[in-house]
Amino acid sequence: MGYADPSSGRDLLGNRTLFFIFICAFALVTLLQQILYGRNYIKRYFEFYEGPLDFNSTKCLELRQDIMNVKVLSMVKETELFERWKSLQICKWEMNVTEANSFKNALSRCCNAPSFLFTTQKNTPLGTKLRYEVDTSGIFQISPEIFNIFPKEMPYSRSQFKKCAVVGNGGILKKSRCGKEIDNADFVFRCNLPPISEKYVADVGMKTDVVTINPSIITERFQKLEKWRKPFYDVLQGYENASLLLPAFYNTRNTDVSIRVKYVLDDFESQQSVYYFHPQYLINVSRFWLIQGVRAKRISSGLILVTAAMELCDEVHL
Repeated sequence: MGYADPSSGRDLLGNRTLFFIFICAFALVTLLQQILYGRNYIKRYFEFYEGPLDFNSTKCLELRQDIMNVKVLSMVKETELFERWKSLQICKWEMNVTEANSFKNALSRCCNAPSFLFTTQKNTPLGTKLRYEVDTSGIFQISPEIFNIFPKEMPYSRSQFKKCAVVGNGGILKKSRCGKEIDNADFVFRCNLPPISEKYVADVGMKTDVVTINPSIITERFQKLEKWRKPFYDVLQGYENASLLLPAFYNTRNTDVSIRVKYVLDDFESQQSVYYFHPQYLINVSRFWLIQGVRAKRISSGLILVTAAMELCDEVHL
């Protein structure tokens, strides 16, 4: 008969205990490193200064370089990159006119927002067979009825506005107190019917010149405008005389509901204009940013507006 060594169980238990202690110690050290890293990071980037720093100060050059050093976004935590961007706000902004003009010229060659941002009677004549942005096999022929709802030509020209603001709807401006600065812009773009009631005015302002509407919002919140249209009209009144911009020719599903917006406003005798993105403009903008390294399946409404604003405005503030 064999006998087990009574000390073997104690050795096994001791090994497990030591292993558990090692794991706990490792986790604790890792946590302390993260805490210390975070403190050093905050200390480095969030020192208190009396007023903004000069654009070319040593500190601002260092902050900009820290952001420019990021070559692969996946190698950096999103929160860390965002904190670096926030820290840069202590620096005075200064426009590089040469670079801005060069970029604007590149956009003019590829996209030409002053001529092709919207479908117009000039760039989309009667009878045009308009190809959709995504459903490229789909063709929409411009009938007299649709032709008549297009503006005669683009309402905006190159560098028409001195200072523009492009305001998203992701909630990043909460408690920012940026409302007054936004309202001081000469022209304000907003994305996808964001709330601009008195509750939010201190953070996001009220002024709106163009607001985009994703047709999915109309489908989900307003039942495609097939029944009750007054709630949709009431929401639009918060934007006063802002023009509405929709991707009617992004795909075949968007067309009817986007055109219906124009008819609703006509029914209520609204003075608000309704415009539609030219699908070729959207295609050209996507190609432009793809060359710049943006690998999104489809670029966002915000980036489209920023791209257009860079041609229509001398300065663009986000």
